Amino acid sequence: MHSAVLTGTGLYQPPFTITNAELVQAFNRYVDLHNARHADAIARGEQQALQHSSVEFIEKASGIQQRFVLEKSGILDPERMYPHYPQRGDDELSLMAEIAVAAAQQALAQAGRTGADVDMVLCAASNMQRAYPAMAVEIQQALGAGGYGFDMNVACSSATFALEQAVNAVRSGSSRCVLVVNPEITSAHQEWRDRDCHFIFGDVCTAILIERADTAVAAERWEVLGTRLATQFSNNIRNNFGFMNRCEDADPQARDKTFRQEGRKVFKEVVPIAAAHIEGHLAQLALQPDQVRRFWLHQANEGMNQLVIKKLVGTATADRAPLILDTFANTASAGSIIAFHQHRSDLQAGDVGVICSFGAGYSVGSVAVRKL
Repeated sequence: MHSAVLTGTGLYQPPFTITNAELVQAFNRYVDLHNARHADAIARGEQQALQHSSVEFIEKASGIQQRFVLEKSGILDPERMYPHYPQRGDDELSLMAEIAVAAAQQALAQAGRTGADVDMVLCAASNMQRAYPAMAVEIQQALGAGGYGFDMNVACSSATFALEQAVNAVRSGSSRCVLVVNPEITSAHQEWRDRDCHFIFGDVCTAILIERADTAVAAERWEVLGTRLATQFSNNIRNNFGFMNRCEDADPQARDKTFRQEGRKVFKEVVPIAAAHIEGHLAQLALQPDQVRRFWLHQANEGMNQLVIKKLVGTATADRAPLILDTFANTASAGSIIAFHQHRSDLQAGDVGVICSFGAGYSVGSVAVRKL
């Protein structure tokens, strides 16, 4: 068995931002138009009037202040309320592959590698742009990588679940250099017309390189101490969009065909699951939570992260568990990877950290690392 190390990370940041104020202005205009068009039905009690959102509501509920998006005008158009992406031809690089390649090139450069050094590509994200061919294989070709690639979807835990597959491949010797990319175009499956969740998501792509320790050339290396995954079925986060919709004669615009959740139930149930999972994983490695220098947690909700850390070490601080949610919003599987990408340079050799994600499924994944 070979030792596996993380040697490089990359981050693609979309060109546009939407502040809470911009988002609220567009959403409230949509609400006013909707209520005016359905005024008679609302007066008869056949429909509920939609309620305005506010900056204060968003920041209190989530801690989010803005989000990055690949396309802005469609989201802020009260007559549309979702992004507009020009359709690309089959001979053009797809949008997911394009942002994945951009993030991957950063990770490769940081690790002192080129695409030709990669012999496995995992594209892990909460939604794939198409059913087939696999996005990972397109990304593999665009980078000039060898070996093979495949797609994975475990919702917001996709990145950590992919990292375990990458680590296992390196440890077993079946791969020497594995690229994990997380292209999250969340704006396409977000329901921008729902007050309870219209502010949650942002677009981004992250990338991580995992290699054999004895052949890595990067100056910075993080030894993988262990990985741990768990799932427990729940309907509290769900999206019913899929290839069978037309066979069911389902309305493609129905509310269940985009992201939806029972937010309060998710908060209440996931926090203890995530905290217990991390504590159990550390115990397997003969470590205590207070021996962990930094936790790079899933970035869905500020209060959720604070409670997880308080359960583990008693006090939640930005140094112990850095937050990127305020700037990026919830970026699904990429959130914990962004936190690792941006908040690890100050750690010293020997410091231990945990990358952890949790989300729909329920799913929870953790990766314990030590800086070499």
